[in-house]
Amino acid sequence: MSMLTPPGMGGKYRVTGAAYPRMSRKRSRPRIVLAILGSVLALALVGYGALQLIDVFRGDSPKRNTAAGAKDCPTTPPKDAAKGGPGAAPAASPASAAAKPAVVLPPPGEITVNVYNATPRAGLAKAVGDELAKRGFVIGHVGNAPADFDKKVPGTGILLGSPTTDKAAFSVLGTQLAGTTQQTDTREGADIDLILGDAFKELSTKEDADKALAVLANPAPAPAKC
Repeated sequence: MSMLTPPGMGGKYRVTGAAYPRMSRKRSRPRIVLAILGSVLALALVGYGALQLIDVFRGDSPKRNTAAGAKDCPTTPPKDAAKGGPGAAPAASPASAAAKPAVVLPPPGEITVNVYNATPRAGLAKAVGDELAKRGFVIGHVGNAPADFDKKVPGTGILLGSPTTDKAAFSVLGTQLAGTTQQTDTREGADIDLILGDAFKELSTKEDADKALAVLANPAPAPAKC
């Protein structure tokens, strides 16, 4: 009889051999701990996702302003700007107040203008030439327009010059009357023809012309990029 057989029991109830009854294995403590940690992490992720959804629906997301690609440029508070705080532009010195213009334009005294009349109005070229002379321009030829342009300029006028003529000279003369067009020919000199057309009424006032010259000499700066 085996030692595992209870006393008084034999026959088919006798335990023979060296095998023991199989007993259930105890659960490992590390596995229990990992299972608990996994559950806590899953709950945390679910809670975080719920908070994000709430922020989106309430409009409290910090990225709501960048959804459309907008960027906020740094600005300087008025007090800091007045006191020269961080980010404030340096104060202009007396010398910079009288600084040279951003664009150097030829003065009217360096521009020779030939005034031609392509309209039926008699004396128009002389009247315009006299007024331009008062404004400082050098007047060259004055008279009727050449046959290629006579009675063939429906607009205000044409500024005609050499391909090598300074473009700034065209711009300076163009401030004296609005609506002109620019053309070039084969001449070699720097003089410019002002061919008056049918739509011409009168020169711009001297005040308006001076303002236009000031804008040409000091164009507005381009907006700062963030």
